[in-house]
Amino acid sequence: MAAAPGPERPNILVILSDQQHWKALGRSDKFFETPNLDELARTGFTFEKAFCTTPQCSPSRSSLMTGFYPTATGVMGNIGAAGGASLRQPNFLRALADTGYSTGYFGKWHLGKEPVSLDGLGEMALDIDDPAITKRATGFLANQRGATKPFVLMVSYLNPHRIYGFSKSVPHFSGSIPLPESWSKERLNTKPKVQLEFMTQDQGKAIWGKDRRDWEAYREFYRDRVREYDAHVGQCLRALDRAGLAASTIVVASSDHGDMDTHHKLIFKGPFLYEQMVRIPLIFRVPGRTGSAAEFPAVNTDVAPTLLELAGVPMKACDGVSLAPIITGKGKTPRRDYVIGQYYSKQRWVNPTRMIRTETFKYNRYIQHGEELYDLKNDPGEVVNLASDKGYRKTMSELSRLLDRWMADNNDPFSTFKATDRSGRPL
Repeated sequence: MAAAPGPERPNILVILSDQQHWKALGRSDKFFETPNLDELARTGFTFEKAFCTTPQCSPSRSSLMTGFYPTATGVMGNIGAAGGASLRQPNFLRALADTGYSTGYFGKWHLGKEPVSLDGLGEMALDIDDPAITKRATGFLANQRGATKPFVLMVSYLNPHRIYGFSKSVPHFSGSIPLPESWSKERLNTKPKVQLEFMTQDQGKAIWGKDRRDWEAYREFYRDRVREYDAHVGQCLRALDRAGLAASTIVVASSDHGDMDTHHKLIFKGPFLYEQMVRIPLIFRVPGRTGSAAEFPAVNTDVAPTLLELAGVPMKACDGVSLAPIITGKGKTPRRDYVIGQYYSKQRWVNPTRMIRTETFKYNRYIQHGEELYDLKNDPGEVVNLASDKGYRKTMSELSRLLDRWMADNNDPFSTFKATDRSGRPL
C-alpha cells in the first residue's frame, strides 16, 4: 500500500555535484574551501566510506536514481558514447510523486535527451548552467513556503566537472597546493597499460610531460571549481532556511564520481578504479537527528531506498540497501562485506573492468588489460600493484571467487564484453 501524503512526511532536497572525490571537502583537506558542505556534514550524518557504482556520469546517475547497478539499468556508458542508453526505469522521484510529493529537477540530467523516466513529473529544467540551476532551485524552495504537499527537489550541478577547462585556459595560480605522495611514487608501467595510454594519448595529454607547477596548477584549478560549487550549495541551503523549511527537510549532498586530482599522475577520469574515482561524498541531514558519522560502506545505489524509507514509501527490491536504520538508529542495520565497482567505456574506448573492494583489499579485473591488487591497509595510496606477487595469490583467488559469485548472482554480462582501442575498434 502506498503511503498517504501528510504533514509528518519530510521534504527532500538532493544536491549533486559532478566529479567530486570524497576528500574534496574542507573538513578533509585544508586546501579545499567548502564552508557550506562542511557545515552540512557537521549537522548531518556523513558516510565516510561512500562509493559510486562506476566513475562515469550517466551510469552512476542511473544507479543513484534507481537503486540498481549500471548492468541492471542498461546505462553502462555515458549517453552518446559506447554503452550509453537512455534511462527508462522508474526512479525515486517517480515513486515519491506517486504518493503525493511535488517534484522538481534542475540541472544536469545526462540520462537521455528524452527523459521518459521523468514524464509527468513537476518542474524541470535540464542541462542548464550552475547560476541558472541555483536560480531555479531557490525559486522552487521559496514557493514551497506554506505548501500543503511535501516536496522532493533534485539539484544537479555541473561543477567541479568544469575542471576540463584546465586544458584550455589556465589563469594565474599561487602554486601553494602540494602534490599528493602518489604523484612522485607512481610507476604507471606497473599498472594496466590503458592508464598510461589515457595520459599520453587521450585527455591526459593536457598535462602529460609538463613541469611540476602545471600539476600544482591543476590541483588549484580543481579546488576553485569545488569552491564555486560549494557557494551554490550555500545559496540553496539559505533559501531553504528563508522558506522556514529546514526543520522539515531531509538534505542529501553527494556526487556522481570523483576526479584523480593528480593522484597517481592521473587527471580527470578514465579507465581506472582508484579511490579518487570511486569514493564520493555522501551526507544526509535528517530532521531530528544530530550530526554523526559512519564507517558503513555505502554505495550510491543506497540513496533511493534510503530516501523512500525515510519518506514512508515502499520500494521494490533493488541492488542498494536502505541506510535509514544507520541514520535513525531504528531498525535492522544492513550488512555489506564488500563493494562492487563497474566500468565500461569512455567515449568509444571500451575497457570493461570490475572491482571488488573489502575493508583491507581491492581487486580489479580488466577484460583485456590484466589485474590489480592493492593492500589498502599497508598501501592506502594504491601505489604498489600486488597482482603478480606470489605472496598474495591466496588473497587474489579469494577475491576473484567472490567477484565471480557476485557477477553470477546479479546477471552481470562482464565476461561477454570486448575491449576496444580508442577509436572503438575491437582489440
